[in-house]
Amino acid sequence: MSGIYARRIAVVAASAALAATTGLLTAPTAQAAMPTPVSAATARTYLGQLTVSAESSSTGYSRDKFPHWITQSGACNTREVVLKRDGTNVVQDSACAATSGSWYSQYDGATWSAASDVDIDHMVPLAEAWRSGASSWTTAQRQSFANDLTRPQLIAVTDNVNQSKSDQDPGEWLPPRTAYRCTYARAWVHVKHYYGMTVDSTEKSALQSVLNGC
Repeated sequence: MSGIYARRIAVVAASAALAATTGLLTAPTAQAAMPTPVSAATARTYLGQLTVSAESSSTGYSRDKFPHWITQSGACNTREVVLKRDGTNVVQDSACAATSGSWYSQYDGATWSAASDVDIDHMVPLAEAWRSGASSWTTAQRQSFANDLTRPQLIAVTDNVNQSKSDQDPGEWLPPRTAYRCTYARAWVHVKHYYGMTVDSTEKSALQSVLNGC
């Protein structure tokens, strides 16, 4: 047995050395996910604490005012970190680009095997944030918001579903997969509350409706 055990250790060591020399990084088999949002009860409380106000103008808005996909570690930027976190069996090359893996989109229930079919959605879109208070933030604050890996603000989803969402709030758009709407509303309120953003009346009503059914 000791000889077999020693050979197993040698194989593991050789595999690790190969991975190190080829620069391949493999995620755990189990799919991770964005940070868990607050509970529905807490979200309802948070929603009641948000200031209700008509959205301000988009004048002056630019995605460039929210520096996003900044470097997180080594060669990996925020998008690549989320792709690895939200995928299954994700393999990245030495430049941190995902070369294989699979991604389940919570918004529509689709599964993809190419990273190019997946977008990283800002739960609260950048333009929506701008109209809800972020226009008065510093660039550093907007950068932190656009790259927030601690709150439930970033999630890998089907690209065309993300594009259909665009910069709409829950009063205008909700995920087509109804089973995810409760989590979506909890995450939306969690992020808006943390960053002290406002909600408009239609947005608040839609969120209340979803959260009351959670």
